[in-house]
Amino acid sequence: MSETTETASGRRGVVTRQPDGRQRLEFRRSWPDPVEDVWAALTEPDRLVRWIGTFDGERRPGSTGTFTMTHEAEPAGEPMRIVECDPPRRLVVEWTQEDTDAWRIDLDLWQEDGRTQLRFVQVFGADADVTDFAMGWHWYLDKLAAEVAGAPQPGSWDVFLAEVGPAYGRTAAG
Repeated sequence: MSETTETASGRRGVVTRQPDGRQRLEFRRSWPDPVEDVWAALTEPDRLVRWIGTFDGERRPGSTGTFTMTHEAEPAGEPMRIVECDPPRRLVVEWTQEDTDAWRIDLDLWQEDGRTQLRFVQVFGADADVTDFAMGWHWYLDKLAAEVAGAPQPGSWDVFLAEVGPAYGRTAAG
């Protein structure tokens, strides 16, 4: 079983302002596991469903399918396109979320100091309130970490919000 070494505060997403005003959200995670195992947790259907959801469609660059975040209160399938796929190093996907701009997620994996490193990046508009998105991705990345480690999945969203929400300036009440 593997484990991550990050503290709760170190697992928080970091938002930086880009020269064009857009906001870049970045998370970093690392595991002692081989990069191929982390890649498998990110892409293999039987592992993907345990931490985030399902993808129905061809799994190659340029293909489009339906991505459903099955751990949401009201799961809904959305069209997703695989922009880049370079196993086991890079995966870039785009999809449309209801009531938001299209999302592009860049996931990069590499080995450093005997650990597999993950960089997760999403860019938002200049006026977006990134906090709730950052908390959501934090929760999903904690779920990914549990999948990689073979550990029990984190508690419910409410449990997560009570534990991590204050670090993002959010509480269970809002």
